[in-house]
Amino acid sequence: MKPLILDVKSFELDPEEKEILQHPFVGGIILFSRNFHDVAQLDALVKSIRKQAPNLLISVDHEGGRVQRFRDGFSKIPAMASLSKVGQLGLDVKSTCQEMGWLMAAELLALNIDISFAPVLDLNRISDVIGSRSFSSEPQEVVELSQYFINGMKQAGMRTTGKHFPGHGSVKADSHVSAAIDERSSDEIFELDMSVFKQLIQNHQLDAIMPAHVIYPSIDEKPAGFSNIWLQDILRNKLQFNGTIFSDDLSMEAASVAGGYTDKAQAALEAGCDMILACNNIKGAIEIIDANQSLSQFIQSENYLSSSNHPQISLAALQASARWKAATKIALQCSEIEIFN
Repeated sequence: MKPLILDVKSFELDPEEKEILQHPFVGGIILFSRNFHDVAQLDALVKSIRKQAPNLLISVDHEGGRVQRFRDGFSKIPAMASLSKVGQLGLDVKSTCQEMGWLMAAELLALNIDISFAPVLDLNRISDVIGSRSFSSEPQEVVELSQYFINGMKQAGMRTTGKHFPGHGSVKADSHVSAAIDERSSDEIFELDMSVFKQLIQNHQLDAIMPAHVIYPSIDEKPAGFSNIWLQDILRNKLQFNGTIFSDDLSMEAASVAGGYTDKAQAALEAGCDMILACNNIKGAIEIIDANQSLSQFIQSENYLSSSNHPQISLAALQASARWKAATKIALQCSEIEIFN
């Protein structure tokens, strides 16, 4: 059983972190900007992680726009909101989405990083924390553009994670720092936000899904990531999703309704999350590890993602390829589009 994904403090592993990564309850690591100085250092860090635990899932939030953890030495991936507007630059929208998905994924895979938690499938409605991370305010446009972005990711060899189920875009509150409640009717949520996930699941486009730490009172009083109704009754049974369910970060304020770290881990696992993220609080992560025997009884399924034998070439070789050169040119053109937040 390897459900826990945690983080590390800096540019290299310390002795305690090396020991923690070998624990049988630990299945993954998520990297942040604080773990990145330059490409050579990141390469050394990833190799060090692989030495401790070869099959560990190495992940990052590297969506593009304002959420891109690695900058210097990596292409600047445009915000998803800009992609629907590239026609004004004479670019084809669909192929641009595909090439940006490929570029993002190919560069990470070249450093042996398994996944970026992407794409964002929320609608761009009233949420500032979503905003330009979203492809569009309209469900069908999100479906269409995200499918091409996903095609690019898969061409590079990367598995996809749709977030934040069933939709975070109509909540003003930022679930990182406060409770988030979506007061809309179940019909509106199902017909708009959730329809994006439904179509992409039906099209077999999503390898994993990350639920929102948002409460939808018309469905359940618990946040979606802690809700058996959302994860089992709706996502697994109604939508027939068979992939991996990641919790969002258990350190987020909106997750605090479940209690302490062990309580939050139990709530997420019991609801149906396969892998749980505990970030930016090593004491909390260790608390979960120490409770692993009692937590194991709450695991509903074991759809874990681990490191895969994805195609890997060096970053230098990738950057010498014609496709990379063309894609980076497109990315640079996208930066000319003015978007907000």
